[in-house]
Amino acid sequence: MPPPANRYRSTDEDSARWTGFPFRDGDIVISTRSKSGTTWMQMICALLVLGTPELPAPLTVLSPWLDWLVEPRDEVFDRLAAQPHRRFIKTHTPLDGVPLDPRVHYVVVARHPLDLAVSLYHQAGNLDPVRLAELTGAPAPTGPPRTAQPLEQWLSRWVDRKADPRADLDSLPGVMLHLSDAWARRHEPNIVLVHYDDLLADLGGEMRRLAHRWGIAVPPERWPDLVEAATFGRMRARADRLAPDTLGVLRDRQQFFRQGTSGQGRNLLDESGQARYQERAAALAPPDLLVWLHR
Repeated sequence: MPPPANRYRSTDEDSARWTGFPFRDGDIVISTRSKSGTTWMQMICALLVLGTPELPAPLTVLSPWLDWLVEPRDEVFDRLAAQPHRRFIKTHTPLDGVPLDPRVHYVVVARHPLDLAVSLYHQAGNLDPVRLAELTGAPAPTGPPRTAQPLEQWLSRWVDRKADPRADLDSLPGVMLHLSDAWARRHEPNIVLVHYDDLLADLGGEMRRLAHRWGIAVPPERWPDLVEAATFGRMRARADRLAPDTLGVLRDRQQFFRQGTSGQGRNLLDESGQARYQERAAALAPPDLLVWLHR
């Protein structure tokens, strides 16, 4: 298996941790940008693989974020090796940064970048920076906490900000790099793209589509319970078991499941802001991807 084309690193993650990971036939790798439906897709995978809403362990234990530096890599590898069921593993790394194995299925979830950005803004306020520094070994933050910019102002600057996409994957260029790479691979038999809005519009249909792609047989009588367990309201009610926070990084687990809606980002920009976003997006991604992403 050839090594990944690129390595992605930040203060709390490193895609090099994938190097040497012993894949098994049928493994599922969930590759998403932050706040694009990662936990939602992990839950869908858990429901399809295990066939029950009653998960045997917290979701983040069943489906670890392999790149995250807060846990020793060998411990994560050992936990995955001990799983007797089909494995489903989280990453925020684009597909060109993880090993691509023909025995493995890869699912990339895409969300309108403006909606993703609004969720990022709120997520930043829900993270405990002191605890995160503790876990990663980074210097603890000092001084009084910075006052957050108003959301509308922050979003406008996020749209306009020039950034190296490989160094800042949560920037608009980084989001478009991740999605453009996946879009170029969408016809490969073991890669599937899922649109966040399709999950909102037809959750059951999308779950059935994924089950078919991955060769998972679900008894017909089980579908209503499985689909209901994947709804936003049901997941929010089970935040203690489903939020990605076994190590105490979140201030409020329920707030992690804030709204789960679509359109809020677009509604925050005025006409000129919308035009600037469209111009920036057109310079960063192919037209057919943007048609699919912005519908």
